[in-house]
Amino acid sequence: MKCQAKTNKIHNFIIFVSLLGGIILKDSFNPSSLRSKAEICNALLRLMEDHPYEEITVKQIALEAKLVRKTFYRNFDSKEDVLETILDKLIYEYRSQLIVSNKMMPLDVIFNFCTQHKDLLLLFDKNNMMYRIQQKLNDAILVKHEEFIALGLVSTEFFCGLDPKYQILFNIGGIWNVICHWTHDGMKDDLYSFEQDIEFDLYCEKIRVVLL
Repeated sequence: MKCQAKTNKIHNFIIFVSLLGGIILKDSFNPSSLRSKAEICNALLRLMEDHPYEEITVKQIALEAKLVRKTFYRNFDSKEDVLETILDKLIYEYRSQLIVSNKMMPLDVIFNFCTQHKDLLLLFDKNNMMYRIQQKLNDAILVKHEEFIALGLVSTEFFCGLDPKYQILFNIGGIWNVICHWTHDGMKDDLYSFEQDIEFDLYCEKIRVVLL
């Protein structure tokens, strides 16, 4: 029963962002296509609970989703395409929370987000794929920073004359290492207690601007 509840939480995340908002692949607004995409994403996550990601095949995903292979390939190019969709939706939701939570410190938003998606993080850790989330974070935040630069919303003085790319990646890497260790350790510790152990005060406000 507990396992089923955990599975439902993971699947509800995918269904929510697929049907109510987020990134819609291949410009499709067809409700049937959106449902198929959600079912395929759900199927991959279910299979990842019992099988290593590398061993999962498109045939298995289609069977698990109760769809024919033709439907799979109508919506996705490959198994990797499905994984990328799940990651894109995760990052989209994360960025959305940062935007709507502008009165919170970015670290609090990050910790809230990770707490909400504990089961998904544990699943990625189980498959040794936490690095894939960090790669997406790196790409998304650096792109957003370039957009801010182009719009003139971040001055050169903001980073004290240093290369902002390395400062951004340093901050992301440090925080993400904490998240990865916390996840791999079974999430036994209180995530918010880390704020008292690590001195984030010097750059938290800078993170806020960059991550938004």
